[in-house]
Amino acid sequence: MDKMGIHYNVWIVLLSFALAATAAYSALNLISQVSGSSGKVRRLWLISGACVLGSGIWALHYVGIMASCLPFEVNYYIGRSILSLLVGVLFCYLAFQITSVSRLGVWRLIVGGILLGSGISAMHYIGMSSMRIEAEIHYDVWIQGFAIILVLVSAYIGLLMFYKFKECAGFHRWKLYSALFIGFSVTGMHYTSVRASHFEYNSLLEVRPLLMDNDVVLLMGVSLITLLMLAVSSGAVFLEHHVLEKMAYQDSLTELPNRHGLERYFKNEFFGSRSGAVFFMDLDRFKSINDTLGHDIGDMLLQEVAVRLIRSVKDKGKVFRLGGDEFLIALPDCTLEDAKLEAERILQELKKFYRIQDNELYVTASVGISMTPLHGTDRSALMKAADTALYTSKDSGKNKCSVFDQEANRQQLRRMSLEKDLRKALARSEFMVVYQPKWDSYMNVMVGLEALLRWRHPEHGIISPAEFIPIAEETGLIVPITYWMLHEVCSQNRFWHKEEIANVPVSINMSARMFEDGSLYDVVAEALTCSELEPHFLELEITESIAMHNMKETVAQLSRLRMLGVRVSLDDFGTGFSSLGNLDEIPVNTLKIDQVFIRNSKMHSKKAIISNIIAIATHLNMEVVAEGVETPEQIELLKSLGCRVMQGYYYGRPMPVQELGEWFIANTAAS
Repeated sequence: MDKMGIHYNVWIVLLSFALAATAAYSALNLISQVSGSSGKVRRLWLISGACVLGSGIWALHYVGIMASCLPFEVNYYIGRSILSLLVGVLFCYLAFQITSVSRLGVWRLIVGGILLGSGISAMHYIGMSSMRIEAEIHYDVWIQGFAIILVLVSAYIGLLMFYKFKECAGFHRWKLYSALFIGFSVTGMHYTSVRASHFEYNSLLEVRPLLMDNDVVLLMGVSLITLLMLAVSSGAVFLEHHVLEKMAYQDSLTELPNRHGLERYFKNEFFGSRSGAVFFMDLDRFKSINDTLGHDIGDMLLQEVAVRLIRSVKDKGKVFRLGGDEFLIALPDCTLEDAKLEAERILQELKKFYRIQDNELYVTASVGISMTPLHGTDRSALMKAADTALYTSKDSGKNKCSVFDQEANRQQLRRMSLEKDLRKALARSEFMVVYQPKWDSYMNVMVGLEALLRWRHPEHGIISPAEFIPIAEETGLIVPITYWMLHEVCSQNRFWHKEEIANVPVSINMSARMFEDGSLYDVVAEALTCSELEPHFLELEITESIAMHNMKETVAQLSRLRMLGVRVSLDDFGTGFSSLGNLDEIPVNTLKIDQVFIRNSKMHSKKAIISNIIAIATHLNMEVVAEGVETPEQIELLKSLGCRVMQGYYYGRPMPVQELGEWFIANTAAS
């Protein structure tokens, strides 16, 4: 029996090193995609990286065996060869899974290094055991131990380098250095281990040439694995650039860059010149087109809008779709004056009619403009400023462009703050009701009260109804607030009756929201039942716009309430959109003349309008109340025109319950 050491073919040794380094670099490229992905896509990148690195090291092992000049025939156990490949890939995946986190701790790195090093070692020794030879392999324990330690340390350093360059998707020289280090370390471990392995064989065996039939088969297998490794890397890169990147960074409907594309653009390209502009834009009345013509037509309209925007902007900037009918335009080299001109030009282009499936559509847009560095030096600040300016354009009539204004921003922030606090105000008992008298100028007695809502904010004091009521209307909070107010007013009025302080109806302003779900009758009936107030002592005030919106349903609900005994008045008459032809169809007891006519009652035209309103009410057998009465001259004019019931500061301001009690006493004594 003879013992032999190992001699190598240098060129095949260099090939094995090249395989390991290539596999490491390819794996680095694949793992660099993990940090920007999640879910199944993240798992795909991890598996791809593990397959490439594992198969590359596996190929290195068998190429390394072919580099050995052995004097006997070598065959292989196919099952063990495949097992070694699977073990290597599995341990690579586990190591990548543990260490591919945003913040890598030392213990995770150590565990990952142990897993990767153990996997490479297990792959090596399973691969050695897959050799079917007429010889025995004897290992030098100390050198083998050194080789295993070498691969564990190399795996630790390799994973640290993987983590260091995990966000570097393109070429980086240190990534190349890392791949060379990993390739050198793994190759060194393999040849150190094989060098420390001694083959004891029968010297009478026939000496074989270097490449045997089995070597040819093995070479083909290694070549296939190498091709697979390169195919996985190339396929992953192709998938990233042509499929995943398109899915991640491009809007599927308009083929414009999406929010992720916007982020990348601002990070890499936008901030380069001294001044740039950001347009936040959405379409006016787009929802009505979607609702009436369908979402397919709406989608085609968005596609046409995208084409026009691209055509308008050209190479001056970039257009993005943020979602729905919202678009963003970035002009990286643009002054404020140029931005305004560009926005106006875009609005004019979008106003032109669209021909979509035999539909001639007209749509306008509103634009908010922010400038860098004037309004911000990062993407988030600029988008926020442009969005605030967009609200200004919407509020001022739409089809306009507005530049961000700090005062408008303060108002927007205040509105957002009030909306947040308004959601908690009812639970915190921050609302109060004040009452303003209605006075019969002929009899000189109080004939009614109007209940008005006030908000006592814990920080800002009394908030004007003109400020918080629109917010409550928009958010729907007006509904529970009105429920509360109905119960509060009915209970208070019942208390006055029992104590014989006052015996008059009290009116409450109704929101259009109260008529939406058809439950107004039940809510009013419940408030009357709970308070034991007679229905004719409650009056509901509606505006003309409420009466005319879904008129049939509104009239039906009001008719039920009238049958119950509840009174109804039409507020701000003459300023809304009702038609005189419909007035007799609305079940109303009282017309209230808006204070805008009373304030300017010295004008002949306003005096004529007041006279006609009173005449209409008289002929329709309705009562009349004049609002905003403040002077004796106004009182005399109204009395001469036939109006007897008045409401305004002359007779009494809106007062809380305690102050109203004193007013009752004083005016009862006076009358």
